[in-house]
Amino acid sequence: MPERLTPAELRELDRRHVWHPYGPMPGRQDPLVVESAAGVRLRLAEPVEGVRELVDGMSSWWSAIHGYNHPALNDAARGQLDRMSHVMFGGLTHEPAVRLATRLVEITPEPLRHVFLADSGSVSVEVAVKMCLQYWRSLGRPAKRRLLTWRGGYHGDTWQPMAVCDPEGGMHRLWSGVLPEQIFADAPPPGFDADPDPAYERHVRELVARHAHELAAVIVEPVVQGAGGMRFHSPALLRVLREACDEHDVLLVFDEIATGFGRSGALFAAEHAGVCPDVMCLGKALTGGI
Repeated sequence: MPERLTPAELRELDRRHVWHPYGPMPGRQDPLVVESAAGVRLRLAEPVEGVRELVDGMSSWWSAIHGYNHPALNDAARGQLDRMSHVMFGGLTHEPAVRLATRLVEITPEPLRHVFLADSGSVSVEVAVKMCLQYWRSLGRPAKRRLLTWRGGYHGDTWQPMAVCDPEGGMHRLWSGVLPEQIFADAPPPGFDADPDPAYERHVRELVARHAHELAAVIVEPVVQGAGGMRFHSPALLRVLREACDEHDVLLVFDEIATGFGRSGALFAAEHAGVCPDVMCLGKALTGGI
């Protein structure tokens, strides 16, 4: 392979060898070739319809919260690479991980106290589900093994997260009948400032009560359902979930992978409701896009 490849050569090799997420193989449309990025802009390897730079309004699926090529992040990454790029966590620890965990405990809602480091947002949901299942098994209640969520949600593309994504309007219908069967409430009424909906609140409370004997946890995206359509809902519904879970001995998981670190206007979306989940999943902006 030559040291430098033209955009046309890159596209051809991409067609041959790269399977892009949520797309067919081979792809039906050539992706744009990016050669560099800075701030909110992506610079293309060649002009497309006379345009060489694009504004990335998605921030690489909401990860590059500080923009691309940020000098402070670049310096921190270089400095860490000069010391060590990676050391396994089994039986070992190191200063960057300890500092990160301590800082996360300081800024997340009380009384969250422990941090489990995972590979990605989807894997963090996978781990959260395993934690909830293990919790009930450790207490001698293995029947509590199902999850409740509301329709319209998205939690990732590994196994357990796919099972709590919207089963009809989501991106994982191919796996219908294969994934673990979970319990779905209706999608929350839209509107951050929406008035309370007593009928919907009863619907959610009744579902939690009816299935409490088999529920390990309730898991939702707080305040806004991201990939499910950017649907905002009232923070008051998070208080309803917290009350219902406390009343019926069910764990509560907030998936803040998209909403965390200021995306909703508060540092964490849970703060809009003044409640704390039992498990909080973080990602995307946590990495700064690196």
